[in-house]
Amino acid sequence: MDGALEQARRRFVEGVEHFEAGRLEAARKSFEGALELAPDRASVLGNLGITLFHLGRCEDAVPLLRRATAADPDYVEAWQSLGLCLETLSRWAEAGDALEHALNLGSEQAELWMVCGQCHERAGRVNRALDAFGRVLDLDSGAAQAWSARAGVLRDLGRLEEAAEGYERAVAAGADPELHEYYLAAVRGNGGPPMPPRRYVETLFDQYAADFDAHLLDQLQYRGHEWLLHPLITSERRYGQVLDLGCGTGLCGALLAPHADAIDGVDLSGAMIEQARARGVYRELVQDDLTGFLAGIGERLADLVVAADVFIYIGALESVFPAVRNVLAPDGCFAFTVELAPESTGVVLQPSLRYAHSEAYVRRLAHASGFAVREVRRGPLRQDRTTPLDALYVYLE
Repeated sequence: MDGALEQARRRFVEGVEHFEAGRLEAARKSFEGALELAPDRASVLGNLGITLFHLGRCEDAVPLLRRATAADPDYVEAWQSLGLCLETLSRWAEAGDALEHALNLGSEQAELWMVCGQCHERAGRVNRALDAFGRVLDLDSGAAQAWSARAGVLRDLGRLEEAAEGYERAVAAGADPELHEYYLAAVRGNGGPPMPPRRYVETLFDQYAADFDAHLLDQLQYRGHEWLLHPLITSERRYGQVLDLGCGTGLCGALLAPHADAIDGVDLSGAMIEQARARGVYRELVQDDLTGFLAGIGERLADLVVAADVFIYIGALESVFPAVRNVLAPDGCFAFTVELAPESTGVVLQPSLRYAHSEAYVRRLAHASGFAVREVRRGPLRQDRTTPLDALYVYLE
């Protein structure tokens, strides 16, 4: 037994040397050899798990790191790597717990507290997220990202004055002024820019693409795409060409595919485009803004143009409606949803960072762009913190 342990020790030391020299595959093999000889040693389990994490093999690393932290609850490095693995795997609550445990054991790092806060926020643990972002600022009062993230949580909690102060502190610390002007307009209710910065929308949906459908359909109980398309796909009409504006992960495309000859989609987010492409229902998918895409359509005329839950991230629609009118066939339909704003507001940027549109604004713009209004109806879109969010379902021709 002593011989086996001595051999395990030698393999372990080899692994450490390989790891420190950046030879990760060699380190993995050495640690695996040590683990065969000493299967319950926390140090071997942890170092193998940490090596696998650095190799990008998080699924393989997690069980090893869990065993290491169970064997040695004070193993800071294993807890830290476990948290980062779980974050990579989008297991937000578990990641936040593991990182917080590592940090509370003495690994006080502003960057790790930042990741911890982001994981708690993604898991819906707003108070723990606030605490984590506060710990970042305790360590670095000039951390612009932490000021902005903390302000975002406060905005979601309806603490708008505190959120505005946080955004201002973020700008003072060097945060993107254009982006934070948008955030500040949303919490101050002073109208805001006619559209959000492109990189805000693109980054938002790139980050959420992998678990977007589960979040939207399961947590927010979104069914807007189904309710919007229901009268169109039950009408027994077949659509030759369909344009799916802001196609996202392809929820509309999947429903329309049995009723259309060809569907083309556009979205700002490259990650969302890849999710849509995996459905196999689109003829063409383009990463672009809506007006740029519509301007490049050429002579193709669409029988149906849909925009489900898209205009909330565009704002002013004065350039969109005429562009759609130009590509819509004479007997075509333009179907879309908007979040419902009070009639006196027209278009308003909400604290949610989404735009709402009044029915009067939609009707006025439709007529000005040469559309006839087939139908406008009101109905729920999804849940907003357990409260149904009202929307307009609009059909123009």
